[in-house]
Amino acid sequence: MSDSMAWLTREIRRARKRDAPALARRRAGRLADLVAHARSASPYYRDLYSGLPERVDDPALLPVTDKKRLMDHFDDWATDRGVTLEKIRAFTDDPDLIGRRFLGRYLVATTSGTSGRRGLFVLDDHYMDVSSAVSSRVLASWLGPLGIARAVARGGRFAQLVATEGHYVGFAAYSRLTQDGGVRSKLVRPFSVHRPMERLVAELNAYRPAFVIGYASTIMLLAAEQEAGRLHIDPVLVEPAGETMTGSDTDRIARAFGAQVRGLYGATECTYLSYGCAEGWYHVNEDWAFLEPVDADHRPTPPGEFSHTVLISNLANRVQPFLRYDLGDSVMLRPDPCPCGTASPAVRVQGRAGDILTFPTGRGDDVRLAPLAFSSLFDRMPGVELFQIEQTAPSTLRVRMVRAAGTDPDHVWRTAHDGLARLLADNKLDNVTVERAEEPPRQAMGGKYRTVIPLAA
Repeated sequence: MSDSMAWLTREIRRARKRDAPALARRRAGRLADLVAHARSASPYYRDLYSGLPERVDDPALLPVTDKKRLMDHFDDWATDRGVTLEKIRAFTDDPDLIGRRFLGRYLVATTSGTSGRRGLFVLDDHYMDVSSAVSSRVLASWLGPLGIARAVARGGRFAQLVATEGHYVGFAAYSRLTQDGGVRSKLVRPFSVHRPMERLVAELNAYRPAFVIGYASTIMLLAAEQEAGRLHIDPVLVEPAGETMTGSDTDRIARAFGAQVRGLYGATECTYLSYGCAEGWYHVNEDWAFLEPVDADHRPTPPGEFSHTVLISNLANRVQPFLRYDLGDSVMLRPDPCPCGTASPAVRVQGRAGDILTFPTGRGDDVRLAPLAFSSLFDRMPGVELFQIEQTAPSTLRVRMVRAAGTDPDHVWRTAHDGLARLLADNKLDNVTVERAEEPPRQAMGGKYRTVIPLAA
């Protein structure tokens, strides 16, 4: 363990013992320090914060940012002047560089998010160390001594269900561990969500993980395989993340695997934002993050009501500060103390529904594909700025796209069609028709674009 990680682990343990006022002061101090750093080193924030008081320790005083604004000011946003959009694009275009250190010191992660717009993010070692330390503390609190002993007895192996065909944060972080020779990398193995289900099931059966972590929609597909008897693993803990789940979804996963199920609510912009409890709520990691449920005018939403959107502030990443950043999700702050006993604020999430597409095969069964299979395909496709796939009939997909300026529309369509055809063929869905739409992607209420829309019930 590095000196930084050892210090952070001790600091996080101490934070759990602090009373609420002491924790609030600590967090306010971290925000003030990060705002001062952003103002001094980022031309974008220097201009944005020019009219603010000298010291800012309350996020409500800050203007709101979002992915589009930050990406539009990419070169001025970074506090390291060597970080430029041109360099990052060249870096992420090379799959051999996944997990490598950009400029010798940073992790690069891409995301299309729920909006379908590609984000290019640079994460420093301090952020990654905070994320690892928080994850370790949360894991220990979930399992307790008995659960940890059971996990060790089963080999302690982690199966991470990730997108492996791009610089996504889960796979990029794993690749970094492998390249840095981390001990943890020997107990963690990525499993590609691009794999046909039959192959993914076979690989997991051979690996026998004690922990299963990944996209909620993929885990739901695996729960069905476990129920059918094709998958037969015995994990201690299952961690669905990245997509909204219902209580019945969680109960089904727990029954299928005979495991404890604890969800995570975060994003590449703040992976450690919150963690789930036994009552089905997400508790904010308030030592290192701010979370603000707000209405359309960015005013606080009362507890007990779902917000229009949510603003987050990541207090660890200093190379690309995310300060009062609009994440785009609708959340509800719990109005009373959580019965689980955790004192930190608890939220429920209404956004990020991981819609699964179901296709009849004509063989008496169905094939289901998670949204990430489509999102990761288009995210690495040149010439596509925005996409949307809608299942308009049981065996028909309609594809809407916004193309990059200066691209040939027919060439972009052929690339998209060929990529989708390969994906469908890999899953034995040659009977599915792919249609080219002339209309642009449709925007939902609240400003989001759903990238994958299943067949209406």
